[in-house]
Amino acid sequence: MTIPTLDPRRTALILIDLMPRIVALDTAPLSGPAVLKRCVALAEATRAVGGLVVHVRVERPNVTVQPAGSELAPELDPQPGDIEIVKQTVGAFHRTGLDDALRTHDIETVVLGGIATNFGVESTGRAADEHGYRTIYVTDAMTGLDAHAHDFAVSYIFPRFGETCTGTEYVAALGRR
Repeated sequence: MTIPTLDPRRTALILIDLMPRIVALDTAPLSGPAVLKRCVALAEATRAVGGLVVHVRVERPNVTVQPAGSELAPELDPQPGDIEIVKQTVGAFHRTGLDDALRTHDIETVVLGGIATNFGVESTGRAADEHGYRTIYVTDAMTGLDAHAHDFAVSYIFPRFGETCTGTEYVAALGRR
């Protein structure tokens, strides 16, 4: 699906759980490193046109020391103006301040990528829809713990909660006005 237009200044790219320990998991249909590389390119394209980049990572609740690899992947290279959200649940909205941060930046559209398609990405997308955001899933910038789960989410779940597109289509829509 091609998305017709996006207002970059009212768009937030939300990247889910791109942490070394999660990027290293056995995933399908894409490898974690392939998704990370695509998400880095999408973040650069989003910033270049004045869009907001949000990095989401998970921490285990009630644990003093998080597992090794719980920081953001260094390839993401967060820039001034990016937002980092730390969640303790599957989705990125519950008790994190994400909705407040998006509203402060006057965001109307959230664009999702990351790992895993049918966990953090799907949960965050459902909540984004419930919060009234236009929700777009970049299907080639995410991967699941198995291909069947990824494909089911992309073909059956996501179209009911938003729009789907490829990274190329997303970047093209950022440039259309």
